[in-house]
Amino acid sequence: MGERVIPAVLARRATDEPDRTAYLFLDENGAERTRLSYGELHARACGVAARLVEVCGPGDRALLLFGQGPEFVVAFLGCLYAQVVAVPVNPPRRNRVQDATRAIVLDCEPAVVLTVAAMLDHLRPAVEPLAPGVHWMALDDLVPSPGEPRPVTADTLAFLQYTSGSTSTPRGVMVSHGNLAANQEMIRRTFGHDRDSTVVGWAPFFHDQGLIGNVLQPLWVGAASVQFSAMAFARRPLLWLAAISRYRAHTSGGPNFAFDACVAAAARSGVPDVDLSSWQVAFDGAEPVRPDTLRRFAETFAPAGFDPAALHPCYGLAEATLMVSGTGKLRGPRTTTDGASGRVLAGSGVPVQPGAVRIVDPDTRSRCGPGEVGEIWVAGDHVAQGYWRRPDATEQTFRAELDGVRHLRTGDLGVLVDGELYVVGRLKDLVIVRGRNHYPHDIEHTATAAHPALRCCAAFAVPAPDGERLVVVAEVRREHRDTLDAREVVGSVRAAVVAEHATTGEVVLTSFGRLPMTSSGKIMRAATRARYLDGEYAGKA
Repeated sequence: MGERVIPAVLARRATDEPDRTAYLFLDENGAERTRLSYGELHARACGVAARLVEVCGPGDRALLLFGQGPEFVVAFLGCLYAQVVAVPVNPPRRNRVQDATRAIVLDCEPAVVLTVAAMLDHLRPAVEPLAPGVHWMALDDLVPSPGEPRPVTADTLAFLQYTSGSTSTPRGVMVSHGNLAANQEMIRRTFGHDRDSTVVGWAPFFHDQGLIGNVLQPLWVGAASVQFSAMAFARRPLLWLAAISRYRAHTSGGPNFAFDACVAAAARSGVPDVDLSSWQVAFDGAEPVRPDTLRRFAETFAPAGFDPAALHPCYGLAEATLMVSGTGKLRGPRTTTDGASGRVLAGSGVPVQPGAVRIVDPDTRSRCGPGEVGEIWVAGDHVAQGYWRRPDATEQTFRAELDGVRHLRTGDLGVLVDGELYVVGRLKDLVIVRGRNHYPHDIEHTATAAHPALRCCAAFAVPAPDGERLVVVAEVRREHRDTLDAREVVGSVRAAVVAEHATTGEVVLTSFGRLPMTSSGKIMRAATRARYLDGEYAGKA
């Protein structure tokens, strides 16, 4: 692979421009907290690697338990330097290990845990019963050192990206150095990046969007990366736009809900005094993209200099490292109308690699005709190696053959229209009532918008005597808990679902915080369905 792997890219930048800013971290109020140059980053990564090789062999796993700060970046790159497989994880909260984190620790069997000294006291009791004998390293105790990364090839395993677990137990996606390099080039081309393309981000580093897009892509192209925490964004969404304005960001983005959150914040407090004219790639991905969200955001922030052509819906998944399709720099989003339902769909751009995306009938495994909805299959060097220690799942998901080419089965349903990819739903989540297909996220969107007392909803199917029936579990906002008129809310949801989707079903109200979600805020439909069937939502509104 020569120089075009992440460790070699960093080592070269540290030699050529050691004082150039690589990362800048902001605190909860947007003030500058820590700045890392390429030279400092390389030396600190070498210090981590030197300690790792004393206790780990090539291919051993290292659990990364950090907040949203420079320590994570140093630790991750130190693992790559040492040929130790990094495993980014959502850190356990005090006295409690999240179910997904527990499953990841047991699955990857780490040889070492990397963290900071301030977190050791509450992490050890939570993690050591799951990984007895594991080595612990606090980055505070490690000193920068000279050195060079161990050589790797395209096939060398770089890290395990565990899936969010929104539909199943988290699975470790095996991402190689070659996968990383291929996807970084795809992102660079699609976003039009160069060394002056500053990136602002807040997505957690243990998620692929935060790690691949906001941490590694700037390093790949030599640009500055400005980062703050997801918690800071949740508390003050407009802090995001202030950072974009202050640092003249070229690229920044997030899931669809992030754009909605900014519109809602501006409605409460007014459009802030910011200049968004530098923002050329406003990527929107990781969950269904809503045309009305794009429109509202563009209209709301036009007075701040935002260019609607910068809106950049895209599609990707951990199994493809990250990116599969993108809108293209300053092309602007496209929409189409679903002939079956009449709903307007937002495009997710064009496949970055021509011919690498196919729409396939999931039952016959043959290509769908033009304009037909089918499963999205993906091929290319960016498709990961498989699932960690899950040979059957790897064979089923990563080894699908079409026209003599191996493809990844994404499990997502989509359609290609004039070269644009439109994602319409998840194959396994499809709700079929009286022979008609319904996509859960559409029903959830309709239900949530039906009444201001609702925070979010989960829609799914359960067995019925004549096939399946629809269930919508709706979570009530905390501030409406004591004033809720349950009959009014249920009636509003039922009326909206009937009007928009020509179907009906059971509506169940539940209290704030009782809908299970992933750490990135995605509704866990399978877990919600299981709780419903176990009777956990009975009388809980």
